[in-house]
Amino acid sequence: MDTKRVNIRIPTALLAKIDNIAHAEKINRSQFIQNVVQLYIMEREAATLQDKLRVGYQIMGELNLTLAEEGNDEDLLEDYERQLAEAE
Repeated sequence: MDTKRVNIRIPTALLAKIDNIAHAEKINRSQFIQNVVQLYIMEREAATLQDKLRVGYQIMGELNLTLAEEGNDEDLLEDYERQLAEAE
């Protein structure tokens, strides 16, 4: 893996906590920080995906309700299928 050195400032008390955890995990400070940053990125991506799914389900829920209420409207069914295709 290609790496690059960076310099950051961290409060002394926080650095002590990082060092304690890294020592307990038997990893170095750099690896600990890399792990934490990677975890943060993964959680953020998951939250973004959940938000997109929530919006999609809300949109499709409204369409599903309309379809159920109105029955066999071909235009509505085509609109439903188009929105499903766009969601993929």
